[in-house]
Amino acid sequence: MKKPTKVLVANRSAVASRVIRALNELGIPSVAVYSEADKDAPYLNQADDAIFIGEAPAAKSYLNVDNLFEAMARTASTALHPGYGFLSENPVFAQKVLDAGHVFVGPSPQWIEKMGHKTQARHFAKSVGWPIGLGSELLPDDNQLVKEIARSIGYPLIVKPAEGGGGIGMIVAQTEDQLLSAVERARSMAKRGFGSEALYLETLCLKPRHVEFQVIGDKYGDIRVLFERDCSIQRRHQKIIEEAMAPCIDRSLIQTQCEGIARGLGTLGYDSLGTVEMLYDTSGNFRFLEMNTRLQVEHGVTEEVLGIDLVQSQIRIALGERLKNILPDDLSPQGHSIQARIYAEDSKRFYPSPGRLQIFEMPVGHHVRVETGYCVGMEVTQYYDPLLAKVIVHAPNRNQAIAKLISALRQTRIEGLSTNIKALIQIIQSEHFMSGNVHTGLAMEVVQEANRKSA
Repeated sequence: MKKPTKVLVANRSAVASRVIRALNELGIPSVAVYSEADKDAPYLNQADDAIFIGEAPAAKSYLNVDNLFEAMARTASTALHPGYGFLSENPVFAQKVLDAGHVFVGPSPQWIEKMGHKTQARHFAKSVGWPIGLGSELLPDDNQLVKEIARSIGYPLIVKPAEGGGGIGMIVAQTEDQLLSAVERARSMAKRGFGSEALYLETLCLKPRHVEFQVIGDKYGDIRVLFERDCSIQRRHQKIIEEAMAPCIDRSLIQTQCEGIARGLGTLGYDSLGTVEMLYDTSGNFRFLEMNTRLQVEHGVTEEVLGIDLVQSQIRIALGERLKNILPDDLSPQGHSIQARIYAEDSKRFYPSPGRLQIFEMPVGHHVRVETGYCVGMEVTQYYDPLLAKVIVHAPNRNQAIAKLISALRQTRIEGLSTNIKALIQIIQSEHFMSGNVHTGLAMEVVQEANRKSA
């Protein structure tokens, strides 16, 4: 492995801290970048260099490509790690990094482009034999044609942006009366969020589980699927609790999906970390949802059950190492791991709650891991995702992991703003979660029931 002069981490908060730690452990110099809002972030002192890149709004800092390239030049960086979010799945940016003679720590731009456009990703999934649900091509501007397309799929259905992610712009239409207003709202949200109004329709899967498969490939055609994570606990289509392994799903079904994903990606040479996301319906069938061509927020639970470092592996692959020299052949999951995302938002409606962290005390304990980019005294602003910290636990079995996570969340003390900790505990203690009978609407059901009881 030929080490770069320095790796610039083009991101912020928990993921910046996580990548910097991996680089430090590999002995590779790192460069942190920061906006005005993040000038006091603790990870800036963990990096070899820290460079100011602009005002708080992301468009003027973390999404400002010129400022990022200027920071690379000033620090003589020869590689860039995009983290997740921001520019991590922008194929034009990735190509620009490569064209400048630098290393992009991520997949080849053609993979980012192929899987970043959702209808193209569906075509790919179908071509390699992955299960997919009913859906449409890109929607035309003609409302009558949109109605005809929807009728051919059947209600209920969901309107989705063809680009982007994070649950933004996904609107359910239960009947034809709701369709056109859903399309109009989705177009507006997609335009604001992703700069594209392109939409498509997909049949709505009722009370599904969200199960994703961790993929890693190298530049020499080797591909591995590192089992699955259950990410069903969500609010507004965004994950808040994730675990490995997925409870109450037959391991033979998981193995079948792992083998199919490996065949599909292996034939075309996927060359970095990635995640194939599936819905698992109440009939016991999987269907392809999307593929994320980047490091995932929830990667830590896979690391915990496999005893590996995915971020270091991603970096080493980008620098030309072979996967067989990075990961052992006989990886098998040990125990159970659960992650809870602590957000600066209220526990009743999940509305963002910016403010200054007057107290910020994270839990400690054996096999309790915290990933954060904040410290006491920092301001949590409206400019970024309100994720404060990820609390990850590992235990010999799921019941013990649940008990450990509840204990860790109860140890956590945060004052100066509202958090979702109370809601997280309510969800984890619910009968459905404890039994593993989870689905993507469970979080809202539990919190709404708790709100009714307390009213």
